[in-house]
Amino acid sequence: MNATWLQHVPYEGPGSISEWMAHRGIPFPAVALWNNEPLPDPASLDLLVVMGGPMNVDETDAHPWLLAERRFIRDAIDAGVRVLGICLGAQLIARALGAEVRRGPRQEVGWFPIHRIAGATHPLFDDLPDELMAYHWHGDTFDLPDGAIHIAGSQRYPNQAFAWGDHVIALQCHLETTPQSARDIIDNTRFTPGPDIQSADDMLADPARFDALRSVMDAMMERLVT
Repeated sequence: MNATWLQHVPYEGPGSISEWMAHRGIPFPAVALWNNEPLPDPASLDLLVVMGGPMNVDETDAHPWLLAERRFIRDAIDAGVRVLGICLGAQLIARALGAEVRRGPRQEVGWFPIHRIAGATHPLFDDLPDELMAYHWHGDTFDLPDGAIHIAGSQRYPNQAFAWGDHVIALQCHLETTPQSARDIIDNTRFTPGPDIQSADDMLADPARFDALRSVMDAMMERLVT
């Protein structure tokens, strides 16, 4: 399998996804867009993971590589590459598929529940429970692209997950988060705790929550890759 992942800032990686890939012996190199590393030929890929970052999809003056990245994601989708986008990655998928991305009503940072949309079914999401305490770090949201299947939402952000076709997953929330990947973002981000932003201590307090995320993310990767 030829797989890669797109990194937007040096402190945000794929968390448990990289561990899942390593356990199966699948090479999983990064493309550090923040360091102007070149994108591969999308037709050469079997799997593409697009990670998060603090910028939004339209900050192209500060991050001109976003324009090429959006085209690259659309080309990969059109080529039938299996694509997973998380947070900014999900927003980039939505925009690449023609949907609007905009500021959300407020930030959502920390542990908040997501719920499965009643009646929503898709093979890639068969292991997602009806409700899950998920990890979040976002302030933007997206509309659903034409043809998308709406899978999950939260009280603050109705669009938390969608599938497109049989090979594309978009997750606004972070199901890949491990204690270390959470700590990496916390240590590199300025934030003020409040009603919608938890403290670092609260975000890191319960290891069982990270274990529950890993179980869901591992099962999703199994379905996406196989």
